[in-house]
Amino acid sequence: MAGASMQSYVIALGSNRRHARHGSPAGVLRAACAAMEGEGLRIRTSSPVEASTPLGPSRRRFANAAVLVETRLSPPDVLSRLKAIEACFGRRPRGRRWGERVLDLDIVLWSGGTWCTPHLRIPHPHFRERQFVLGPLAAIVPTWRDPLTGLAVRHLQARLTAPRPDLS
Repeated sequence: MAGASMQSYVIALGSNRRHARHGSPAGVLRAACAAMEGEGLRIRTSSPVEASTPLGPSRRRFANAAVLVETRLSPPDVLSRLKAIEACFGRRPRGRRWGERVLDLDIVLWSGGTWCTPHLRIPHPHFRERQFVLGPLAAIVPTWRDPLTGLAVRHLQARLTAPRPDLS
């Protein structure tokens, strides 16, 4: 993409299975960051790794993190590179939804705002409901705004984690 301008993307990372070469889920996330750098996704900053309970049927806890990357690639090209990295780590294209996985990489936000095709939606449609995504995002891009709600990441996280009154 000669002449294309630099774009920023926030990528969410998750793992809850060991990898033969990279070890624990936290080790998988570190190796995935190195793989992203090798695919032309320059990491500007990364969050600490956080442990989270799984959604759905999986029983293993997840290691989650987020990275802010810069690249001249378009959203579909970034998605393609992320899917290739997942495949190199052993992820099958059609695994069980919310099941155990060695690596999950999702584009959550993009400096270009929104993107909507049948295969890619930015912002990620469910990120506002998931503390395991908002926590790492708030650590690296607290002032980035959700282009659909206009709220900053830190405000989305505060809404999600605010104590709820006991109505019983």
